[in-house]
Amino acid sequence: MQLAEFNAAEPAAARATLRPCIDVTRWVDAVADARPFANRNELLEFAANAANPFTPAEVEVAMAHHPRIGERPTAASTEASMSRSEQAGVDPADAAAADALARGNREYEEKFGRVFLIRAAGRTAPEILQALETRLTNSPEDEDTIVAQQLREIAVLRLEGLISE
Repeated sequence: MQLAEFNAAEPAAARATLRPCIDVTRWVDAVADARPFANRNELLEFAANAANPFTPAEVEVAMAHHPRIGERPTAASTEASMSRSEQAGVDPADAAAADALARGNREYEEKFGRVFLIRAAGRTAPEILQALETRLTNSPEDEDTIVAQQLREIAVLRLEGLISE
């Protein structure tokens, strides 16, 4: 969608465009209500600032929509399509990486009570595995901060992919 179309869209349509980026109502409303944006950079900067910080409750809601790294969602939704694209660096045919990710995901979920989340776009499987191993040493408080930051990065990257100048 072009920025001019997004700026001119009915509020409900603008919100529907934003929701696959991250399903956090406060963020979706803030970005939709701030229209019109003079340019794409202004939109992306506003979106990043509106996402900082996400509250623990917002993180929990947003996390409900994220698949495990290495598990590709099969739904036909825009969000599922974005997730598949973001995880393109993780080859499902690489059995060793898939096994390592599965083990790491289990350890992470046992320790933190949620799926491991990372901005996978632009990262290879070895990079993701290294980050997973490092983050397993974090405290829950440190990990909460990192997860919120990863959600912000994911939301802005998805928005960047949706809106063109």
